[in-house]
Amino acid sequence: MAKTKKTETGKIKVTLVKSTIATLPKHKKIVAALGLKKVNSFKIHDENPCILGMIEKVKYLLKVEKV
Repeated sequence: MAKTKKTETGKIKVTLVKSTIATLPKHKKIVAALGLKKVNSFKIHDENPCILGMIEKVKYLLKVEKV
C-alpha cells in the first residue's frame, strides 16, 4: 500500500467588507458559495486551490487573513 503524503493546509478567515448590491450576478453567487451573507460576516475555510480561486474572483469585496 502506498503512503499518502499529508499536506499541512492552513486556515484562512474570509470577511465580506463590501456589499454585493452593484456586483455581477456571478460574483454574488461566488460570495454566497463562500458562505458570506451580510457585510462584516466571516467564514473560516481551509486554504485549498478551489477556495483561493473563488477568493481571487471577488477579492475586491473581501478581506482575507491567515488564522
